[in-house]
Amino acid sequence: MKKFLAGSLALLLSVALTACGGAKKEESVAETESSEAEMESAKESEKDAADGQTEVQVFVAASLKNVMEDLGAQYEKENPSVKLVFQADSSGKLLTQIQEGYACDIFFSAAQKQMDTLEEEGKLVEGTRKNVVNNQLCVITRKDSGTKVTGLETLKDAKSIALADGTVPVGRYTRKALVSLGILPEAEDLSKISTKEVSEALGGVEISEQSNVSKVLAAVVEGSSEVGTTYYSDTYGKEADIKILEKVPYDLTGNVIYPISQVVNDEASEAEVTEAKKFVEFVCSDATKETFQKYYFDTKVE
Repeated sequence: MKKFLAGSLALLLSVALTACGGAKKEESVAETESSEAEMESAKESEKDAADGQTEVQVFVAASLKNVMEDLGAQYEKENPSVKLVFQADSSGKLLTQIQEGYACDIFFSAAQKQMDTLEEEGKLVEGTRKNVVNNQLCVITRKDSGTKVTGLETLKDAKSIALADGTVPVGRYTRKALVSLGILPEAEDLSKISTKEVSEALGGVEISEQSNVSKVLAAVVEGSSEVGTTYYSDTYGKEADIKILEKVPYDLTGNVIYPISQVVNDEASEAEVTEAKKFVEFVCSDATKETFQKYYFDTKVE
């Protein structure tokens, strides 16, 4: 009996050590891949420096990705000494990254809340914050979905919904509209209304929570969700695939204003700070309005 126990313990110890060894090996591979990626990034930065380019880190809301890459290409053509590096994601996630110390020279948010937070924390360069464009919340579906949904008021008729979480501006605007319609109860902080609460308010409809508006769009285009809420600008280029069921009135959501600002970056060189300021000025100029309008943004902003 003692021999059996001893043998069992030895076997368990051997398995545990093997598992630990495997875990360490996986960690080692991951660390190696991470180091290689960092080295590659460093090499690219060194190459840019050698080419005499000034790199500017621009954090943009996911719904701005296409238009900003277009504007970035225009700007770089006229300013070949500047390289614009765009990071696109939900405004909430980008805010967190800036707070955690990620290198960022410019922040272009899909809502005022995230920009207000940075301003309160003293992370914005004074005098550079400007409101640039307005957008509009939309309820969308695939053209061949055959959905019974006609808009926000009939979301309960959907088989499945793609919805951004409350920390994402488009998710927050959706929740605000549902509160305005009386579908959701009033809440002091709309971003804290969970996806589960939204589902329950809609009679238990299945909701696929997404981390940014681009992923909501993808879920609808791919057909994994019957309907979703995005911005009007996100429908650009997808006209053949999707149908807009409703452009949600501003009296339900309020204006969907996108502010931009230069961010305090203590690690930025003098040249990077200067070029970041110039690019913010370019984005806010009349020269960009036609491009923003092309991507379905409203440039009539006070």
